[in-house]
Amino acid sequence: MRVSPSERTLNYVILTAFAVFAIWPILSIVVAGLQPDAEAPGGVGNLTQAWEIGRFGSYLRTSVLVSAFVVTVSTVLSVLAGFAFGTMRFRGADALFYLMLIGIMMPAEAIVVPLFFDLRAIGLTDTFWAIALPQVAQSVAFGTFWLRAAFRSSPRSLVEAARLDGASTGRILWQVLVPLARPAIVTLVVLTFMWTWNEFLIPLVMIPTNEALRTAPLGLGFFSGQYTQGYALLAAGATIVALPVVIVYLFLQRHFIAGMLEGAVKD
Repeated sequence: MRVSPSERTLNYVILTAFAVFAIWPILSIVVAGLQPDAEAPGGVGNLTQAWEIGRFGSYLRTSVLVSAFVVTVSTVLSVLAGFAFGTMRFRGADALFYLMLIGIMMPAEAIVVPLFFDLRAIGLTDTFWAIALPQVAQSVAFGTFWLRAAFRSSPRSLVEAARLDGASTGRILWQVLVPLARPAIVTLVVLTFMWTWNEFLIPLVMIPTNEALRTAPLGLGFFSGQYTQGYALLAAGATIVALPVVIVYLFLQRHFIAGMLEGAVKD
């Protein structure tokens, strides 16, 4: 079906309007973070001052370590679980899969308090593991659901051909199915990174006293009001915290969009 010039123009106008609507709040924060006020000199000096006053270097380091651990572990576990549920048939598979989906449906607010007492009982509060392990569990629940669908849609003929060639189950997974599911896996990596990086409640509850383990969003929350009352420095701090997510998304955007659209077009 051919698209007329007027329809194409209208499509571009609508897409441009939505893009401006989505980008405008981000640009507003960046611009506000560069404006001078009573506490900030303006320009790049705002970012430097916010970095030093808010101690964002330490907070960003913690967020990078937590995000790297959660993304790596949850992605590997999600690949293994998605492969099992998507390609294998075993007794109780459906019941076990739906049990794992509770991790998606259960909000963190409903479990964070009892989880805190459980982790405190075994001495894990105020540690790296108190931040990372609950987020791994949450991410694996979604990752299993996401990759199960990706592996189930893979051509069965390739799997059968690999088995006839004598390939082991592990080789079929890592050398046949994982390359085919790369867009879905990259999408999962981006989503998991964004969710982990922006998580505020779990670090707030699980790290009550250890300031050295505060993550970037948690540090930004304490930065607001505790270290500054100026809007410019707060916007500069928000820009610093959001920048890694923007960089990761821009770097992986093509794979992310391909993964989101995978399955939308049928042969």
